Amino acid sequence: MIVEIKVPSPGESITEVEVGTWLVENGSVVSKDQEIAEIESDKATLTVVAAEGGKIEFKAEEGDTLEVGTVVCTIDTSVAPTEGEKQEKETEAETEELEKIEEAKPKDEEKNQEPAKEVKVSDEHDKVKVTSVAREMMKDLNLSVDDIVAGLRRIGKKEVEAVASMPKSDSGTSLPQPKEASRDEERQKMTSLRRKLSQRLVAVKNETAMLTTFNEIDMSFVMDLRKKYQDQFVKKHGFKVGFMSFFTKAVAQAMDFHPMVNAQLDGEEIVSPQYVDVGIAVSTPKGLMVPIVRNAESKSIPQIELEIKELATKARNKKISVEELTGGTFTITNGGVFGSLLSTPIINPPQSAILGMHNIVERPVAVNGQVVIRPMMYVALSYDHRIIDGKDSVGFLVKVKEFIENPERMLTGGHEPEMLLLDI
Repeated sequence: MIVEIKVPSPGESITEVEVGTWLVENGSVVSKDQEIAEIESDKATLTVVAAEGGKIEFKAEEGDTLEVGTVVCTIDTSVAPTEGEKQEKETEAETEELEKIEEAKPKDEEKNQEPAKEVKVSDEHDKVKVTSVAREMMKDLNLSVDDIVAGLRRIGKKEVEAVASMPKSDSGTSLPQPKEASRDEERQKMTSLRRKLSQRLVAVKNETAMLTTFNEIDMSFVMDLRKKYQDQFVKKHGFKVGFMSFFTKAVAQAMDFHPMVNAQLDGEEIVSPQYVDVGIAVSTPKGLMVPIVRNAESKSIPQIELEIKELATKARNKKISVEELTGGTFTITNGGVFGSLLSTPIINPPQSAILGMHNIVERPVAVNGQVVIRPMMYVALSYDHRIIDGKDSVGFLVKVKEFIENPERMLTGGHEPEMLLLDI
């Protein structure tokens, strides 16, 4: 039986997609639910999976633009994958998982482990490195290296890439050789996602009155808070708390004092949402994506942190839905993870403002008449001056600064705890 695999609909507003990358070879035998291709829309990159197992035949090439519902490939189920092929895929997945676990282990644990041995085999095979995991498996199965090498029936792309990426053995220490002079050029077609992003960035520049205001934040209070309670936080919630959740919560509460920063222009009307949906800019191999944390104003810091982690993981693994990328009333972008000290972030339309976080650097600052060293972060707020006045933009950024430097105020609605205690 021939099964047709059609282009899925990434979202209601999307009518066509681009075939990004085929994850299997044309004519190969795939298993049911195996990821076979990546498709790209102007909002996200998603994967296509095999509805049944069998021999695959492509109906489109990488880079082709297809309408939603078009047949992208067919699968001949009469050529089902053999048990050996299924087992091979399962073994590869298990090996990758073991390697991830090994890489995640602390360095001191690695020192106590037995290193991979060099096992001598026949002259035909020279030397073969055997990992501890493989060595244990071979021991249990009573297999030698010659048995394993002799049992290999096929050399595929993965095996070639694995050997090509192995470091060259060199007993001596020599300086890296300069690159060979070249005048070659490479050309690569822009993806749908990057084309759409380019159009939006140019539109922002041409259609908004964008200005940027700056401030700096003393991060020592939040850093001390995380250091003091991180272990207890992990024990209760199962994950670490980062800076982004604090800024997301601070932004959501600062909107109570400066709601125009959360507003949007719709023709000649100003739309003021009574909720705060914060977009978190995430860098992925396919470009920038901005998943949305809905109703951040009503969520706790642990809830926000978990949602950010889940959305970022989905975005990087191409598992995120268009709905999770659509909407948003405000955006936060963190250039500090790449080492940026200061920048002017660009607005994400139709929003009216965006907060830029930056690198944390220890700098001398004046505190109570004394020069002290504190971990400082520059922050920037880019805003559309057509809808947000300077008073609101500056006041909003100051309020965010107050929340981060005094985290306890997030529990008191932005007011000083002492004033609430004294009822003044």
